[in-house]
Amino acid sequence: MSVQKSHRGAATLLMAPFFALFLGTLVVPIGYAAYLSLFTERSSGLGFGGTETLFTGLGNYLHALGDPAFRAGFGVIAGYVLGYIPVMVGGALVLALLLDSTLARAKRFFQLTLYLPHAVPGIIAAIIWLYLYTPGLSPVVAALREGGLTWNFLSSDHALSSVINISLWEWVGYNVVIFYAALQAIPREVVEAASVDGAGELRTALSIKLPMIRAAVVMTVLFTVIGALQLFTEPMILNGANPAVNTTWTPNMYAYDAAFRRGDYGVAAASSILLALVAALLSFVVTRIGNRKGAA
Repeated sequence: MSVQKSHRGAATLLMAPFFALFLGTLVVPIGYAAYLSLFTERSSGLGFGGTETLFTGLGNYLHALGDPAFRAGFGVIAGYVLGYIPVMVGGALVLALLLDSTLARAKRFFQLTLYLPHAVPGIIAAIIWLYLYTPGLSPVVAALREGGLTWNFLSSDHALSSVINISLWEWVGYNVVIFYAALQAIPREVVEAASVDGAGELRTALSIKLPMIRAAVVMTVLFTVIGALQLFTEPMILNGANPAVNTTWTPNMYAYDAAFRRGDYGVAAASSILLALVAALLSFVVTRIGNRKGAA
């Protein structure tokens, strides 16, 4: 009995830092945002009488949901997800399978080269690409023009594709590393048995390797969907250079604009809570679909 108590005490002591971080970095901020979302501040006395805090209940949520700019942000995210995830996941899988093939050489060099863009901070990456997108400054635009191609990365029509391109540059290499690590965990005996049975590299990749790293693919898609909902840095840097990328282009930018430009912390908190609920719902859907296909 005393041994069991001792084990429980040790487990509680070891788990305490995790629960402290979980409480401080997740539960408390979400709880405070939920509290803020129920109130609004209004000026009195023509702006000379200070502000008063009023309880509005679900008023801030209704305000955010009724704002066309907030709803349009989810449309942008939907287009971003549809354009970004297939290319990112498909490209990362192909590159990881090529690195894992028996024909690949200098694997360490290519792993490092592919991962390097992810080591660049997101804001720096966005600034680099803003330079590469700007006509008159960019060698990329100049090279395209020399080749007879005209492509304005900063036009309204290409706003989404320009943001997707920056995200791909940042994240494909990171996910290649994840997929490559999952491929390394596949027992070599299984791959060798497929080779002895006459399966080529392509057949082995499609029938053996991809099914065995399904969990890593589902996890990557899940994290990518959650990351897409948080899209902020890249469009914020392009804001001002591209007329289509306004200050409320994504839900995250809408919350930032409400808090720090309009000073409406209640609406900002409410829109953030709504965004978190959508992220939780999509996470649940992606996980269920992944588990269902895994069990099939």
